[in-house]
Amino acid sequence: MTAKVAIIRFEDNEAESLQKALRLINGIDDLNNPEREVVIKVGVFSHRAENHTSVRVVDAIIDSFSEAPKIYLAESDNYQGTGLERLQIWRELFSERVVPFSLSDEADRDVRLAEQDMKLSHILFKPNVLVDTHILRTFESGSILKNLFGCIPTSKKRKFHKILGPLLADIYEVIGGVDLAVLDGTYYWHGAGDSPVRMNVLLVGRDAVAVETVGATLAGLKLEKMPVLQEFIKRGLGEGDLRNIEILGTTLDSLRKEFVSAVKTQRKIRSKRRGPQTWGGLSYRIMEDLIKEGFFKLPNKRTRKDVASALKAKGLSTEGKERSIANSLSRRVKKGVLKAAEDSDGWVYWT
Repeated sequence: MTAKVAIIRFEDNEAESLQKALRLINGIDDLNNPEREVVIKVGVFSHRAENHTSVRVVDAIIDSFSEAPKIYLAESDNYQGTGLERLQIWRELFSERVVPFSLSDEADRDVRLAEQDMKLSHILFKPNVLVDTHILRTFESGSILKNLFGCIPTSKKRKFHKILGPLLADIYEVIGGVDLAVLDGTYYWHGAGDSPVRMNVLLVGRDAVAVETVGATLAGLKLEKMPVLQEFIKRGLGEGDLRNIEILGTTLDSLRKEFVSAVKTQRKIRSKRRGPQTWGGLSYRIMEDLIKEGFFKLPNKRTRKDVASALKAKGLSTEGKERSIANSLSRRVKKGVLKAAEDSDGWVYWT
């Protein structure tokens, strides 16, 4: 059966736009009923940042599940804070029916993921409905599928980055998949040094892999260079071929041209405002942000590879920049900003 993905432009009514998208993909009557509780897995790295699904889009998702007896907004701990702390972004939506839920505090079901014994929260499993929502961004690790990383209860998640594709695909399989994917394109989150571009777009579908595929294409990513997406496609967990995805609503080609144009305009504005942006200048600002965000805060001790991964995750290429990264860390050690020591993993850094 052909996967359906709805692309809807909106101005100031996210709820109406989401309803339109749901109608285009044949509705969610089987998901919206009094017998099934709903888990909305939001993606939020830091409660001090803005790169997460907006309050209004999450509110629209909640409204679309009018029959659900209980709706959980779910997130796990990371080094930025506990899941419950970061969920406070959406506190105005909390009620007796809509409640925040920590996937770290109630990780009570034994599972086998990426050949390791782990635990996941019982609320992620069927018959509960799982809604996966994140932002439209140019990250090769993805958005909708990468958001499943937040199902892991431990705050020390970086150690799993080397097995990210198999781990996320295993999570998807063991919990029974994602029932509804909502990609929030209120803003298009581009690369390092670029401010997000307001686009007011929603991408919605029942096939999370198809939604990720369309979103990644819209963001200008090369699908074959997205290892997480390719792992899901290889396992047959969803549709990753655009030729087999029925795109409804706004056409992909016309919207893609708008995205390319918007990014060019944004870069021109940034260039006039700040002047030429070197790799060193961008890495300096991102490194300062990592320090402020607590990336190096104990008990975390970060290797140079960890730092390179963090820079890449924020949209900065690190290919061939190993020496530059090492020098940047050394300068901060000399200034007393970071501490360093050499252990079995090489040099590690912390605050």
